[in-house]
Amino acid sequence: MEQQKRYGHFDDQHREYVITDPQTPWPWINYLGNEDFFSLISNTAGGYSFYKDAKFRRITRYRYNNVPMDNGGRYFYIKDGDTVWNPGWKPCKTPLDFYECRHGMSYTRVTGRKNGVEASVLFFVPLKKWAEVQKLTLTNQSNEVKNLKLFSFEEWCLWNAATDMENFQRNFSTGEVEIEGSTIYHKTEYRERRNHYAFYHVNTPIQGFDTDRETFVGLYNEFADPQVVIEGKPRNSHAHGWSPIASHYIEVTLQPGESKDFVFLLGYIENEQDKKFSAPQVINKDKAHALIAELDTTEKVDQAFAELCQYWDALLNIYNVRTGNDKLDRMVNIWNQYQCMVTFNFSRSASFFESGIGRGMGFRDSNQDLVGFVHQIPSRARQRIIDIASTQFPDGGCYHQYQPLTKRGNNDIGGGFNDDPCWLIFGTVAYIKETGDFSILDEMVPFDNQPGSEVTLFEHLKISMDHVINNLGPHMLPLIGRADWNDCLNLNCFSWDPNESFQTTENVSEGTKAESLMIAGLFVVTGKDYVALCKKMEELKNGRIEVFNSSTLQLFNFTLEAERMQKAIDAMIEAVKKHGWDGEWYLRAYDFYGNKIGSNECDEAKIFIESQGWCTMAEIGAQEGMVAKSLDSCKKYLECEHGMVLNNPAFTKYIYEYGEISSYPEGYKENAGIFCHNNPWVIIGECLAGRGNDAWSHYAKILPSYVEEKYQTLHKVEPYVNCQMVAGKDAFKPGEGKNSWLTGTAAWMWYTVSEFILGIKPDYDGIRIDPCLPQTATDYTVQRKFRDAEYEITIHPNGAQKGVKAITLDGQPVDGTVIPYSAGKHVVEVTM
Repeated sequence: MEQQKRYGHFDDQHREYVITDPQTPWPWINYLGNEDFFSLISNTAGGYSFYKDAKFRRITRYRYNNVPMDNGGRYFYIKDGDTVWNPGWKPCKTPLDFYECRHGMSYTRVTGRKNGVEASVLFFVPLKKWAEVQKLTLTNQSNEVKNLKLFSFEEWCLWNAATDMENFQRNFSTGEVEIEGSTIYHKTEYRERRNHYAFYHVNTPIQGFDTDRETFVGLYNEFADPQVVIEGKPRNSHAHGWSPIASHYIEVTLQPGESKDFVFLLGYIENEQDKKFSAPQVINKDKAHALIAELDTTEKVDQAFAELCQYWDALLNIYNVRTGNDKLDRMVNIWNQYQCMVTFNFSRSASFFESGIGRGMGFRDSNQDLVGFVHQIPSRARQRIIDIASTQFPDGGCYHQYQPLTKRGNNDIGGGFNDDPCWLIFGTVAYIKETGDFSILDEMVPFDNQPGSEVTLFEHLKISMDHVINNLGPHMLPLIGRADWNDCLNLNCFSWDPNESFQTTENVSEGTKAESLMIAGLFVVTGKDYVALCKKMEELKNGRIEVFNSSTLQLFNFTLEAERMQKAIDAMIEAVKKHGWDGEWYLRAYDFYGNKIGSNECDEAKIFIESQGWCTMAEIGAQEGMVAKSLDSCKKYLECEHGMVLNNPAFTKYIYEYGEISSYPEGYKENAGIFCHNNPWVIIGECLAGRGNDAWSHYAKILPSYVEEKYQTLHKVEPYVNCQMVAGKDAFKPGEGKNSWLTGTAAWMWYTVSEFILGIKPDYDGIRIDPCLPQTATDYTVQRKFRDAEYEITIHPNGAQKGVKAITLDGQPVDGTVIPYSAGKHVVEVTM
């Protein structure tokens, strides 16, 4: 392994990751914003901002896949004599005397020093504000007076991020701005169909400005040497078409030891249609003025930042563990929960690997993400479930994605991913267990967002299960459709055309025999949840508890429904045992022709992780030894130094009837890459089987804090969050990470460690205690807020991997393993 260099470290006390070298192996980013207004920011202040939707409301421009890397962002150019530099090093890349980037909870602070001047910029989005604050503090640390020239820079995107980079014959003629005092307004297309504009403001008088990119940068210059900055004077340019930007020019004099704050504000405004203009061709700035007035002083900004920090304190105090293992505690208490919240906000749409253009909010993705944040903001989880269910079809199928701005299904992707419906049960059950809010099942929810088609959410759950039952193949296993969780296992595509999408093309589907063992296991797991929910609802009805308003649910026979679904589950279990077992592991699928996939009979890819994970989570064939053999096979064939690979051996050639999965080189992505997302499925299987040593071994291999300690250069991507894929043992460079931040891995890692390893599980009537630990585990304490209660739960493992011996609640023994819910503060002792 190559010599590893360190680029940063954790600061647990401040909940920050501290980057000390700007030239990280890949841009290490953070997310700003918690609702509506969001920004992505790299360790050099690269990135962009948007309102709700990274495709349709992109505010500033960023250049993906560019040379040099990480081009475009919020830049401050400081001209000190003949030296020009940036606090974040880029874009000038002038060597700094000191550099530091601190990524925290929804904020980033970048600090640079050069020739006795320190520039520190705090970036954050205040709560409930449609704006990004950039608080720049300049400090003269020298013994001489400093006369500085400061240039800000933001480049406007023309709102639709896709056409922004395509329709130049129109774009170069539409750019419009207004300048008012120290505020630059971006109003492109506002005169016609748009009701929104953006602005960039600074809270001090300016000595000049520029709003035309070519004037500011110079037609043949780079961001690193903009013409205006090199000359040291603005041009006061007005953009008319071409490429609008926003740059303030400020002359700053600092006495020795003196500091000055400058508050820059990047904002977004929407006006009512009849209040768009204050005069002909003059935009109505009333809301902008009001927003600026709320954040126009250092004191107001500091207060807004304190409120943001308090917000995160509250969120992260809901679940807190003390194990004595710093690497575990920092991930559980800080970074894993933080990544879950970011993933909830963005699904898979906007990162430095996802452009925010091609993907919206995923049906399966968002339901999985729920288990990562439902304990923090259950009200938003409730709304997300309704939004997701509203994109379902009457037959139980659904759109695979929807756009966050409109909440309408994405027709470009469509549906047909046959695992999707099951995830609605997964997400809804997690919500109800956390909150005790059964009333969500009574919510009237439309199909395909069509008014007049509303039925109760419970009926959406029912047809979700029925969609699987009504789409079974010749082995009575679920038909895979376009794909299951593995979007790249495209068994009905059959494509030789590189211009076709593997995932949305079905060149052959009539008469398909393509079945999925992964969906079979998922159906059994979510089916058990559905049956338990039905039984609980019947219990509530019989107890005369008024939770259902609709006559549909008041009259519904939940007992018969539970019996009906249990028969379907039992039949699925038998089908898996009979047709889905390969001797040492579960098959992955049957292809279009009915041939086995993921079998010892295959030349390549004899074993896949997805079916091992879900069938062991479903405990199918546990008594017959199938679960134990499957888990042993995962260790034997899939495990490597960096985690478990998705399949083994890797595909070495393109298999026409398998689709995209075999198109990747060996060891990457779905072809034997380490998909961190599905490693937790096997870990949960290990926990249910009581194999705590193996569960912990698998978990630690993909835990970011453990990876951070071992190798920063090799891994490349951020060492404080999980990534989607780590190159597998067959890859050119095993251990190299890709697709960081926005991955279902975040929620699954949280779900796995909080509920299955540490063993604190929300349930309908309270909290179930069921840890599964390595034999080396020592006593640990979990502080858990649950509904209106707070529990301090101390676990005494005593060397046991599984099994609770005794529980006391406030000093009194508890029968069983469920701590009954009651409001107030409680102390729980658990002996294993």
